Amino acid sequence: MDIDVLGALTVRENGVSITPTAAKPRQVLALLALHADQVVPVAALIEELWGTEPPRSARTTLQTYVLQLRGLISQALEGTDGSRTAKDVLVTLPGGYMLNSGGGTSDVREFDRLAGMGYRAMDAGDFPTAARLLREALALWSGQAFADVDGGVQLDMETRRLEETRLCALDQRIEADLRLGRHRELLAELTVLASRYRIHENLHGQFMLALHRSGRRGEALSVYQRLRSTLVRELGIEPSAALRSLQRSILMSSPESPAESPETARKRLARVG
Repeated sequence: MDIDVLGALTVRENGVSITPTAAKPRQVLALLALHADQVVPVAALIEELWGTEPPRSARTTLQTYVLQLRGLISQALEGTDGSRTAKDVLVTLPGGYMLNSGGGTSDVREFDRLAGMGYRAMDAGDFPTAARLLREALALWSGQAFADVDGGVQLDMETRRLEETRLCALDQRIEADLRLGRHRELLAELTVLASRYRIHENLHGQFMLALHRSGRRGEALSVYQRLRSTLVRELGIEPSAALRSLQRSILMSSPESPAESPETARKRLARVG
């Protein structure tokens, strides 16, 4: 089974899509696919489908959705040797259901594997390898997780969690690129990110460094002022001490010189946010 959730939901068994078009069976499959090879409790599936006020028929209706999914799985398994049945793929277990991937692929698992290797390379100071691995991990994303699923409580929570893992990998990939002197190459990307994540201090700090190292000190200071105005207006808070220190460092340096050494900048940005 091949599972993709980092964008549109796509689940294929034997190379054939088993992704339903109906909204609620799609929610069930999405939650099972994210937690493939793990038991998903019936309670979690019911909460996903109906929130805190499920109908009396919730369990029976959930069983109907499971049967519909097994029907799609059976169609996908037609022509195989019969060693794997729909009930082997979508397994009923005490307290819940499990989607048995049969050792197939999962974009979430691959993302976690590559990102983890990238983080370890960062810790070891191997910035070229870290940048490459984290870039490969981020390339697995084609949009927001579960982009075409109308999620409930459980999927909304998982979507937010996955987005945080993506932002963490993005932050570290940019940090690796900064350490490799790729500040000019980062400017276009950071311009978009600073606009999209208007209160994300670490991304703004990285943008400031990239601008300053490109000889654009005035623009770097403008980035700080825009962030400060947004934080004060929307959250009633000032930028963090680390970001204020970075601003002062840029103010005190000449336009042609870096605000600080790469090592100092790395340590400072690690504390921003």
